[in-house]
Amino acid sequence: MSDDLNFNNTEDQLDIDEFSELFNNQEDTALKTTEDEADKTVEKNNEGENSQNLDLILDIPLEVSVNLGKTKLLIKELLKLGPGSIVELTKQVGEPMDILVNNKLIAHGEVVVIEDNFGIRITDIVNPSERVKNLA
Repeated sequence: MSDDLNFNNTEDQLDIDEFSELFNNQEDTALKTTEDEADKTVEKNNEGENSQNLDLILDIPLEVSVNLGKTKLLIKELLKLGPGSIVELTKQVGEPMDILVNNKLIAHGEVVVIEDNFGIRITDIVNPSERVKNLA
């Protein structure tokens, strides 16, 4: 019986604070494991929902345009325009063009020629914080 705890001996006794600490640590570990498992389940479900939600909008048409530049004209200058007239724009040759989706800047690119058509090679995607600034 020398291995039995003698509760009369203060060295073998757990004080209430030590017991509480041990119990709380075990409880925290159990809760953390349960929370982690729940988070994984929610993430898995959200991935499926996000995929389904994204599928709902994939067929929505968007207007994509490229801004070659701008200029200001007086009404009398506008009235003088005709075939062969040249309108000077603010963009320089070689300067990146603005790519807009539904009139919102999303990227920059350079003009390319594909057979008999113009195209645009995307060189830079506007980061989300810049897009938010452009909304104002």
